[in-house]
Amino acid sequence: MKLKEIIEQLKLRVICGEEYLENEVTGGYCSDLLSDVMGNAQDGYVWITIQVHKNIIAVAALKELSAILLVKGLMPTEETISTAREQGIPIIQTSETAFEIGGKLYNLIR
Repeated sequence: MKLKEIIEQLKLRVICGEEYLENEVTGGYCSDLLSDVMGNAQDGYVWITIQVHKNIIAVAALKELSAILLVKGLMPTEETISTAREQGIPIIQTSETAFEIGGKLYNLIR
């Protein structure tokens, strides 16, 4: 499923990376521990997190994730947005909790 379809169906907000909304999404991973994501997330996943600092971009790029999804209305720092643009990593957002949006994402792509 394309990232843009997920954004439309789940009514998500795009923070940056509009040019990458054709990314293919193969699954999702929910964690706030960077080392956990590095060890367990798969290429093409959407990463659901509350982390907003620039180190999330390095992890997403390393794991070739399709996007980072911030929950609870959290906003990334300007430095994070700038780094995401440089690395080609879309950042999207929802006001929902990780539990709520994770369930919806699972049902949508499975």
